Amino acid sequence: MNRPQTHEYPVWAETYIKLVGDDVMEQLEKQATEFPDFINSLIEKADFAYAPGKWTIKELIGHIIDSERVFVYRLTCFARGEQHALPGFEEDDYVANAHFSDRSLLSLSEEFALLRKSNLYLFKSLTEKELNRSGTASERQITVRAILFVMAGHIMHHLGIIKERYL
Repeated sequence: MNRPQTHEYPVWAETYIKLVGDDVMEQLEKQATEFPDFINSLIEKADFAYAPGKWTIKELIGHIIDSERVFVYRLTCFARGEQHALPGFEEDDYVANAHFSDRSLLSLSEEFALLRKSNLYLFKSLTEKELNRSGTASERQITVRAILFVMAGHIMHHLGIIKERYL
């Protein structure tokens, strides 16, 4: 799969896309097992936040799970030819309303692994025509291909934050 060109995504997506190598599918597949393994190594820090008002590890992982769902919904809509604009989502509100702190980190890890593994079936089924389709989300145009790169890069971005600020 070719990398998305800059006209395929909004400026904010570059933060994530630039982190991903050329083989996005390989990266997405690796993340299905490597990211949960990494999460499981953080059990002792599950409720740690690096500063007042910042998310805990559990909340950050919950945010990643919520984002995966939102990205896959957008990807599915656009791959299927949806013409209506999709709304944005306010990540802080989602985290505040999700009660991730009541869950175990292990359950969040398992949820991410299952979610990503099931999503991989969809990703692998996409045709070149579907990858090239685009739609509007958060008032910005983005292609299905770019969403795949954003998803992989979103995980990589947050891995960096965890390593820099939480560990």
